[in-house]
Amino acid sequence: MGLRFETRESDSPWADTVWSCTSERVAEMTSVAGARWGLVFWEHEGRAHAGVTGPETGAGTAPVPEGATFVGIEFAVGTSLRAIPVTALVDGGVRLPGATRGTFELDGVRCEFPGPDDAEALVARLVRAGAVIRDPLVAEVRRGHRPAVSGRTVERRFRAATGLTQGAVRQIERAREAAVLLAAGLPVADVVSRLRYFDEPHLARALRRYVGRTARQLRAGTGGAIALDLGQRTTS
Repeated sequence: MGLRFETRESDSPWADTVWSCTSERVAEMTSVAGARWGLVFWEHEGRAHAGVTGPETGAGTAPVPEGATFVGIEFAVGTSLRAIPVTALVDGGVRLPGATRGTFELDGVRCEFPGPDDAEALVARLVRAGAVIRDPLVAEVRRGHRPAVSGRTVERRFRAATGLTQGAVRQIERAREAAVLLAAGLPVADVVSRLRYFDEPHLARALRRYVGRTARQLRAGTGGAIALDLGQRTTS
């Protein structure tokens, strides 16, 4: 057995997904590129931990302790923490101090660890306290609207709010979607066509860079544990 992931979409406009994970005899996993920052909470050997994760611009590997349980919240693109610039979190993260069993502190707010079903209550509290903020221009751009400002201003504010360029976000999201489709059994040629990759070699390069897997590995469910929900199945 490996990592047992469960992921659901959040009904909060401030969050994108909520996930939970249990590790079973796993020493290392593939960390997939992601365009969002998040909060993660885990318990291992009776100790509680909390941290902030940043956007990841490429796939890598990460150690996972055996017998740990995790709950995470991935926030919507364009949201950020008042106390920590997203640009400082890219390809990294920070451990939150003062985490004890069941509680943690963020930007002066003491909160309880969330469960997979009540993460939105934590998000709402952090928003009310002003700890989580967002740039409405980024949300407008993400909906396909064209704000009445220059393209340079849009790109500058997008990068300040997300830590990434618009192009990088699109590439990361497309590669993750491709991985999920391949894991579901969709033929490579169909994924290329549906997601508008130039050709199969371009898809292969994107998967290698952002997902750390080949199309064949994704379709076969091989390659080891991976931090990506591929149909809520166990990866090993």
